[in-house]
Amino acid sequence: MPFQSVNRRRFVQSTLATAATLAVPSLAVAQAFPAKPIRLICPWPAGGSTDVVMRVIAESAGKALGGSMIIDNKPGASGMLGPNELVNAKPDGYTLSQLTVGVMRLPHMQKMQFDPLKDFTYVACLTGYTFGIVVRADSPIKSIKDLVDFAKANPEKFTFGSTGNGTTPHLAVEEFAFKAGIKLQHVPFKGNADGMQALLGGHIMAHSDATGWGPHVDAGTCRLLATYGSKRTKRWPNVPTLNELGFDTISDSPFGIGAPKGMDPALTQKLHDAFKKTLDDPAVLAIFEKYDQPVIYMNTADYTKFAQVNYVKEKAVIEKLGLALKT
Repeated sequence: MPFQSVNRRRFVQSTLATAATLAVPSLAVAQAFPAKPIRLICPWPAGGSTDVVMRVIAESAGKALGGSMIIDNKPGASGMLGPNELVNAKPDGYTLSQLTVGVMRLPHMQKMQFDPLKDFTYVACLTGYTFGIVVRADSPIKSIKDLVDFAKANPEKFTFGSTGNGTTPHLAVEEFAFKAGIKLQHVPFKGNADGMQALLGGHIMAHSDATGWGPHVDAGTCRLLATYGSKRTKRWPNVPTLNELGFDTISDSPFGIGAPKGMDPALTQKLHDAFKKTLDDPAVLAIFEKYDQPVIYMNTADYTKFAQVNYVKEKAVIEKLGLALKT
């Protein structure tokens, strides 16, 4: 065989071998993952409705990955302590967090540690909240009309709790109040559990949140005045929505799983597939049903696009309500 042909063949073989070697690490990392427990941050207190939902998702996703996933509760800062940790975490798949629409909203209200368009890998969107506002069963406020009438007669005297400044339970009520022409007094809490304790203890007049208040409504210790979705819930079909009452307010607030930026695409795909599989798990779906949370699935590309689009939408809402960051 001519010398030039031998050299050419060796060059081609060498080039192919090099290309194969470069491709192997990405695949190898994904195949070997997880080699240790994965930490999934729940940025809300233990015992609340989101904590329960996140724990069943973590257990299911851990099994799908052939490893384990543990919940780390980091409550406070309107659900932003989890996303904050992603900024400096290694993109190795071992640090994940719930991401709410707050990551797309709060940067318009205050200085944040992250840029939602640059600092996260949006792995998958999984579900969304059903929100509503409740009062104690012995409250004289028996309807949204009663609330509006009281607030008009007593400006800023009606107190309501939520899971923090800038969260959807907070802003949905602010939008409703704006449409109703009333002013309320907002009291932020770290999560559903402490907010409900304050309501039941008589420290606030109402609480706005996801359906962690559900057991109290079913037990007759709280009254549900309205929900915020586009239609009434299956669980409380007699309770009206703010929208049908004429206040043009709809909030469902999808949420999903985020990771640090710069994640290996093969690793992102492996995590995505595991979380998507949780949506077929009867145990996960039973908890979704318990808290009236629909399946709202988006893959990595769609979830990333959702974040980009909603970042712009949230800016408009915040500015309309007069809550934009002062520069």
